[in-house]
Amino acid sequence: MFEILLVDDEPIIRMGLHKIIETSGVEIAGIRMAENGAEALERIREKPPHFLFTDIRMARMDGLELCRKVSEQYPHIQTVIITGYGDFEYARTGISLGVKDYILKPITKKQIHDCLHRLIGEEMKRRQALPSLTQSNEWVDEMTEALWTLDEQAVFHSVRSLLEDYDAKELRMEQRKALLGELWQILSHRLSERDVTVPFDMLDWNGVHSSDIMNKRLMEATGKVMSAIRVKRRGRAKDPIEEAKKYIEEHLTRDFSLEEVADLLGLNASYFSQLFKQVTGETFAHYRISRRMERAKLLLADPNRKITDISYEVGYADHPHFTKTFKKAVGLTPKEYREKLGVDS
Repeated sequence: MFEILLVDDEPIIRMGLHKIIETSGVEIAGIRMAENGAEALERIREKPPHFLFTDIRMARMDGLELCRKVSEQYPHIQTVIITGYGDFEYARTGISLGVKDYILKPITKKQIHDCLHRLIGEEMKRRQALPSLTQSNEWVDEMTEALWTLDEQAVFHSVRSLLEDYDAKELRMEQRKALLGELWQILSHRLSERDVTVPFDMLDWNGVHSSDIMNKRLMEATGKVMSAIRVKRRGRAKDPIEEAKKYIEEHLTRDFSLEEVADLLGLNASYFSQLFKQVTGETFAHYRISRRMERAKLLLADPNRKITDISYEVGYADHPHFTKTFKKAVGLTPKEYREKLGVDS
Protein backbone atom coordinates (compact mmCIF):
# COMPACT_ATOMS: atom_id res chain seq x y z
CA MET A 1 0.00 0.00 0.00
CA PHE A 2 1.39 3.38 -1.00
CA GLU A 3 0.82 6.98 0.11
CA ILE A 4 0.84 9.64 -2.65
CA LEU A 5 0.96 13.45 -2.49
CA LEU A 6 -0.14 15.59 -5.47
CA VAL A 7 1.04 19.22 -5.64
CA ASP A 8 -0.32 21.67 -8.21
CA ASP A 9 -1.90 25.12 -7.96
CA GLU A 10 -4.57 24.17 -10.50
CA PRO A 11 -7.50 22.32 -8.84
CA ILE A 12 -8.57 20.75 -12.14
CA ILE A 13 -5.11 19.20 -12.65
CA ARG A 14 -4.99 17.95 -9.06
CA MET A 15 -8.38 16.28 -9.36
CA GLY A 16 -7.51 14.87 -12.77
CA LEU A 17 -4.35 13.28 -11.37
CA HIS A 18 -6.31 11.96 -8.43
CA LYS A 19 -8.81 10.19 -10.70
CA ILE A 20 -6.10 8.78 -12.98
CA ILE A 21 -4.18 7.33 -10.03
CA GLU A 22 -7.37 5.84 -8.57
CA THR A 23 -7.90 3.91 -11.82
CA SER A 24 -4.29 2.67 -12.03
CA GLY A 25 -4.97 -0.65 -10.31
CA VAL A 26 -2.22 0.11 -7.80
CA GLU A 27 -2.97 -0.53 -4.12
CA ILE A 28 -3.17 3.00 -2.72
CA ALA A 29 -3.36 3.69 1.02
CA GLY A 30 -4.13 7.37 0.49
CA ILE A 31 -3.91 10.27 -1.95
CA ARG A 32 -3.49 13.77 -0.51
CA MET A 33 -3.22 17.10 -2.30
CA ALA A 34 -1.58 20.51 -1.85
CA GLU A 35 -1.69 23.67 -3.96
CA ASN A 36 1.92 24.85 -3.44
CA GLY A 37 5.29 23.75 -2.09
CA ALA A 38 4.84 25.30 1.35
CA GLU A 39 1.54 23.51 1.89
CA ALA A 40 3.08 20.30 0.55
CA LEU A 41 5.84 20.44 3.18
CA GLU A 42 3.21 20.71 5.89
CA ARG A 43 1.47 17.63 4.49
CA ILE A 44 4.80 15.78 4.38
CA ARG A 45 5.60 16.73 7.98
CA GLU A 46 2.24 15.31 9.03
CA LYS A 47 2.79 12.05 7.16
CA PRO A 48 5.54 11.50 4.56
CA PRO A 49 4.25 9.87 1.35
CA HIS A 50 6.03 7.22 -0.70
CA PHE A 51 5.57 9.16 -3.96
CA LEU A 52 5.35 12.89 -4.66
CA PHE A 53 4.02 14.38 -7.92
CA THR A 54 4.60 18.13 -8.25
CA ASP A 55 4.24 20.99 -10.71
CA ILE A 56 7.11 23.51 -11.07
CA ARG A 57 5.51 26.95 -11.22
CA MET A 58 3.58 27.64 -8.00
CA ALA A 59 3.23 30.56 -5.58
CA ARG A 60 4.95 30.67 -2.14
CA MET A 61 7.30 27.77 -2.94
CA ASP A 62 7.89 26.39 -6.42
CA GLY A 63 8.33 22.74 -7.36
CA LEU A 64 12.12 22.81 -7.64
CA GLU A 65 12.55 24.31 -4.18
CA LEU A 66 10.15 21.69 -2.85
CA CYS A 67 12.21 18.96 -4.54
CA ARG A 68 15.38 20.34 -2.99
CA LYS A 69 13.92 20.29 0.53
CA VAL A 70 12.45 16.83 0.06
CA SER A 71 15.77 15.49 -1.25
CA GLU A 72 17.58 16.86 1.83
CA GLN A 73 15.05 15.98 4.50
CA TYR A 74 13.12 12.98 3.12
CA PRO A 75 15.46 11.08 0.76
CA HIS A 76 13.22 7.98 0.71
CA ILE A 77 10.37 9.88 -1.02
CA GLN A 78 10.35 9.30 -4.80
CA THR A 79 9.57 12.56 -6.60
CA VAL A 80 8.09 13.15 -10.06
CA ILE A 81 7.85 16.55 -11.78
CA ILE A 82 4.83 17.26 -13.99
CA THR A 83 5.54 20.19 -16.28
CA GLY A 84 4.75 21.94 -19.56
CA TYR A 85 7.13 22.22 -22.50
CA GLY A 86 8.06 25.75 -21.46
CA ASP A 87 9.51 24.47 -18.19
CA PHE A 88 11.20 21.41 -19.64
CA GLU A 89 14.74 22.69 -18.97
CA TYR A 90 13.79 23.46 -15.37
CA ALA A 91 12.47 19.94 -15.02
CA ARG A 92 15.77 18.49 -16.19
CA THR A 93 17.61 20.30 -13.40
CA GLY A 94 15.42 18.35 -11.01
CA ILE A 95 17.50 15.25 -11.71
CA SER A 96 20.26 16.74 -9.55
CA LEU A 97 17.66 17.18 -6.78
CA GLY A 98 16.81 13.51 -6.63
CA VAL A 99 13.79 13.64 -8.97
CA LYS A 100 13.00 10.15 -10.30
CA ASP A 101 11.01 11.11 -13.38
CA TYR A 102 9.28 13.98 -15.16
CA ILE A 103 6.06 13.97 -17.18
CA LEU A 104 5.15 16.54 -19.81
CA LYS A 105 1.68 18.09 -19.96
CA PRO A 106 -0.89 17.37 -21.21
CA ILE A 107 -0.75 14.24 -19.07
CA THR A 108 -2.31 10.95 -20.10
CA LYS A 109 -3.46 7.91 -18.15
CA LYS A 110 -0.72 5.80 -19.73
CA GLN A 111 2.02 8.24 -18.65
CA ILE A 112 0.87 8.25 -15.03
CA HIS A 113 0.17 4.52 -14.86
CA ASP A 114 3.56 3.64 -16.38
CA CYS A 115 5.31 6.07 -14.05
CA LEU A 116 3.55 4.63 -11.00
CA HIS A 117 4.59 1.11 -11.86
CA ARG A 118 8.22 2.24 -12.29
CA LEU A 119 8.14 3.94 -8.90
CA ILE A 120 6.63 0.88 -7.26
CA GLY A 121 9.29 -1.32 -8.85
CA GLU A 122 12.02 0.89 -7.38
CA GLU A 123 10.31 0.91 -3.99
CA MET A 124 10.00 -2.88 -3.90
CA LYS A 125 13.68 -3.34 -4.85
CA ARG A 126 14.65 -0.96 -2.07
CA ARG A 127 12.54 -2.80 0.48
CA GLN A 128 14.00 -6.17 -0.49
CA ALA A 129 17.53 -4.86 0.11
CA LEU A 130 16.72 -3.63 3.62
CA PRO A 131 16.80 -5.53 6.94
CA SER A 132 13.73 -7.52 7.95
CA LEU A 133 10.60 -5.97 9.38
CA THR A 134 11.09 -7.98 12.59
CA GLN A 135 14.54 -6.49 13.14
CA SER A 136 13.20 -3.00 12.47
CA ASN A 137 10.29 -3.39 14.90
CA GLU A 138 12.61 -4.72 17.61
CA TRP A 139 14.84 -1.67 17.22
CA VAL A 140 11.86 0.72 17.38
CA ASP A 141 10.57 -1.05 20.53
CA GLU A 142 13.99 -0.75 22.14
CA MET A 143 14.46 2.90 21.17
CA THR A 144 10.94 3.90 22.23
CA GLU A 145 11.51 2.53 25.72
CA ALA A 146 14.99 4.10 25.98
CA LEU A 147 13.67 7.53 25.02
CA TRP A 148 10.59 7.26 27.23
CA THR A 149 12.72 6.37 30.28
CA LEU A 150 15.37 8.99 29.33
CA ASP A 151 18.05 6.29 29.36
CA GLU A 152 20.86 8.01 27.44
CA GLN A 153 23.16 4.99 27.61
CA ALA A 154 20.48 2.72 26.11
CA VAL A 155 19.80 5.29 23.36
CA PHE A 156 23.51 5.44 22.50
CA HIS A 157 23.73 1.64 22.43
CA SER A 158 20.66 1.32 20.17
CA VAL A 159 21.97 3.87 17.65
CA ARG A 160 25.45 2.34 17.51
CA SER A 161 24.19 -1.26 17.19
CA LEU A 162 21.85 -0.27 14.35
CA LEU A 163 24.55 1.54 12.36
CA GLU A 164 27.05 -1.28 12.97
CA ASP A 165 24.46 -3.68 11.55
CA TYR A 166 24.15 -1.46 8.47
CA ASP A 167 27.95 -1.49 8.13
CA ALA A 168 28.00 -5.28 8.32
CA LYS A 169 25.32 -5.53 5.62
CA GLU A 170 27.23 -2.98 3.51
CA LEU A 171 24.10 -0.93 2.87
CA ARG A 172 24.51 2.07 0.60
CA MET A 173 24.15 5.50 2.22
CA GLU A 174 20.87 6.20 0.41
CA GLN A 175 19.49 2.89 1.66
CA ARG A 176 20.48 3.79 5.22
CA LYS A 177 18.86 7.22 4.99
CA ALA A 178 15.66 5.76 3.57
CA LEU A 179 15.42 3.02 6.18
CA LEU A 180 16.17 5.36 9.07
CA GLY A 181 13.54 7.76 7.75
CA GLU A 182 10.93 5.02 7.93
CA LEU A 183 12.09 3.85 11.36
CA TRP A 184 11.91 7.43 12.65
CA GLN A 185 8.37 7.72 11.30
CA ILE A 186 7.31 4.57 13.18
CA LEU A 187 9.13 5.80 16.28
CA SER A 188 7.30 9.13 16.02
CA HIS A 189 3.97 7.30 15.91
CA ARG A 190 4.85 5.12 18.91
CA LEU A 191 5.80 8.13 21.02
CA SER A 192 2.73 10.10 19.87
CA GLU A 193 0.65 7.34 21.46
CA ARG A 194 2.32 8.39 24.72
CA ASP A 195 1.43 12.03 24.03
CA VAL A 196 4.95 12.95 22.87
CA THR A 197 5.18 14.74 19.52
CA VAL A 198 8.34 13.88 17.57
CA PRO A 199 9.00 15.77 14.30
CA PHE A 200 9.74 13.50 11.36
CA ASP A 201 12.17 15.96 9.75
CA MET A 202 14.19 16.42 12.94
CA LEU A 203 16.61 14.06 11.19
CA ASP A 204 18.66 16.25 8.84
CA TRP A 205 20.52 14.15 6.27
CA ASN A 206 22.04 17.09 4.38
CA GLY A 207 25.81 16.54 4.15
CA VAL A 208 25.66 13.05 5.68
CA HIS A 209 28.10 10.80 3.81
CA SER A 210 29.51 8.49 6.48
CA SER A 211 28.34 6.27 9.33
CA ASP A 212 30.06 8.52 11.89
CA ILE A 213 28.19 11.64 10.74
CA MET A 214 24.96 9.66 10.61
CA ASN A 215 25.58 8.54 14.19
CA LYS A 216 26.13 12.16 15.25
CA ARG A 217 22.90 13.34 13.58
CA LEU A 218 20.90 10.51 15.16
CA MET A 219 22.28 11.29 18.61
CA GLU A 220 21.45 14.99 18.13
CA ALA A 221 17.89 14.13 17.12
CA THR A 222 17.32 11.69 19.99
CA GLY A 223 18.81 14.26 22.36
CA LYS A 224 16.20 16.79 21.22
CA VAL A 225 13.45 14.23 21.77
CA MET A 226 14.62 13.55 25.32
CA SER A 227 14.83 17.29 25.98
CA ALA A 228 11.24 17.69 24.77
CA ILE A 229 10.13 14.86 27.08
CA ARG A 230 11.91 16.48 30.04
CA VAL A 231 10.29 19.85 29.31
CA LYS A 232 6.87 18.22 29.01
CA ARG A 233 7.26 16.49 32.36
CA ARG A 234 8.48 19.62 34.13
CA GLY A 235 5.75 21.80 32.60
CA ARG A 236 6.21 25.15 30.87
CA ALA A 237 5.80 28.67 32.20
CA LYS A 238 3.94 29.59 29.01
CA ASP A 239 1.84 27.51 26.68
CA PRO A 240 3.60 27.63 23.26
CA ILE A 241 0.34 27.23 21.31
CA GLU A 242 -1.33 30.09 23.17
CA GLU A 243 1.77 32.19 22.53
CA ALA A 244 1.59 31.26 18.84
CA LYS A 245 -2.10 32.20 18.65
CA LYS A 246 -1.31 35.55 20.27
CA TYR A 247 1.47 36.18 17.76
CA ILE A 248 -0.83 35.35 14.85
CA GLU A 249 -3.48 37.80 16.09
CA GLU A 250 -0.91 40.58 16.51
CA HIS A 251 0.65 40.10 13.06
CA LEU A 252 -2.27 39.41 10.72
CA THR A 253 -1.35 42.49 8.67
CA ARG A 254 1.84 40.93 7.33
CA ASP A 255 3.04 37.67 5.85
CA PHE A 256 4.86 35.33 8.23
CA SER A 257 5.76 31.68 8.18
CA LEU A 258 5.39 28.72 10.51
CA GLU A 259 9.19 28.57 10.70
CA GLU A 260 9.33 32.18 11.90
CA VAL A 261 6.87 31.57 14.74
CA ALA A 262 8.54 28.29 15.73
CA ASP A 263 11.90 30.05 15.89
CA LEU A 264 10.48 32.76 18.17
CA LEU A 265 9.15 30.05 20.48
CA GLY A 266 12.46 28.19 20.43
CA LEU A 267 10.90 25.09 18.88
CA ASN A 268 11.78 22.90 15.90
CA ALA A 269 9.49 23.87 13.00
CA SER A 270 8.27 20.33 12.35
CA TYR A 271 7.68 19.66 16.05
CA PHE A 272 5.77 22.95 16.36
CA SER A 273 3.69 22.12 13.26
CA GLN A 274 2.61 18.77 14.66
CA LEU A 275 2.05 20.15 18.17
CA PHE A 276 -0.10 23.01 16.80
CA LYS A 277 -2.36 20.62 14.90
CA GLN A 278 -2.51 18.22 17.83
CA VAL A 279 -3.71 20.98 20.19
CA THR A 280 -5.95 23.05 17.87
CA GLY A 281 -7.18 20.40 15.45
CA GLU A 282 -6.05 22.65 12.55
CA THR A 283 -2.83 23.10 10.64
CA PHE A 284 -0.93 26.32 11.31
CA ALA A 285 -1.69 27.58 7.78
CA HIS A 286 -5.43 26.87 8.04
CA TYR A 287 -5.68 28.52 11.45
CA ARG A 288 -3.86 31.62 10.18
CA ILE A 289 -6.20 31.87 7.19
CA SER A 290 -9.30 31.44 9.35
CA ARG A 291 -8.18 34.24 11.70
CA ARG A 292 -7.47 36.52 8.75
CA MET A 293 -10.89 35.83 7.30
CA GLU A 294 -12.58 36.56 10.64
CA ARG A 295 -10.71 39.87 10.83
CA ALA A 296 -11.69 40.62 7.23
CA LYS A 297 -15.37 40.03 8.00
CA LEU A 298 -15.23 42.56 10.83
CA LEU A 299 -13.51 45.13 8.62
CA LEU A 300 -15.96 44.59 5.76
CA ALA A 301 -18.76 45.69 8.06
CA ASP A 302 -17.20 49.18 8.11
CA PRO A 303 -18.45 51.11 5.04
CA ASN A 304 -15.55 53.58 5.30
CA ARG A 305 -12.98 50.93 4.39
CA LYS A 306 -12.17 49.94 0.82
CA ILE A 307 -12.02 46.24 0.06
CA THR A 308 -8.56 46.61 -1.48
CA ASP A 309 -7.31 48.25 1.73
CA ILE A 310 -8.84 45.48 3.83
CA SER A 311 -6.93 42.84 1.87
CA TYR A 312 -3.66 44.57 2.87
CA GLU A 313 -4.81 44.85 6.48
CA VAL A 314 -5.21 41.09 6.76
CA GLY A 315 -1.88 40.25 5.14
CA TYR A 316 -2.74 39.91 1.44
CA ALA A 317 -0.73 42.14 -0.90
CA ASP A 318 -2.30 40.25 -3.82
CA HIS A 319 -5.95 41.42 -3.85
CA PRO A 320 -7.22 38.67 -6.25
CA HIS A 321 -5.66 36.05 -3.95
CA PHE A 322 -7.50 37.62 -0.99
CA THR A 323 -10.79 37.51 -2.90
CA LYS A 324 -10.24 33.86 -3.86
CA THR A 325 -9.30 32.86 -0.30
CA PHE A 326 -12.22 34.76 1.24
CA LYS A 327 -14.73 33.12 -1.10
CA LYS A 328 -13.29 29.69 -0.39
CA ALA A 329 -13.58 30.27 3.37
CA VAL A 330 -16.90 32.17 3.52
CA GLY A 331 -18.71 31.09 0.36
CA LEU A 332 -19.04 34.69 -0.88
CA THR A 333 -16.68 37.23 -2.40
CA PRO A 334 -15.85 40.22 -0.15
CA LYS A 335 -18.21 42.38 -2.24
CA GLU A 336 -21.02 39.84 -2.01
CA TYR A 337 -20.46 39.56 1.74
CA ARG A 338 -20.80 43.33 2.08
CA GLU A 339 -23.98 43.30 0.06
CA LYS A 340 -25.34 40.61 2.36
CA LEU A 341 -24.61 42.87 5.34
CA GLY A 342 -26.31 45.77 3.59
CA VAL A 343 -23.08 47.79 3.45
CA ASP A 344 -22.44 49.99 0.42
CA SER A 345 -19.08 49.30 -1.25
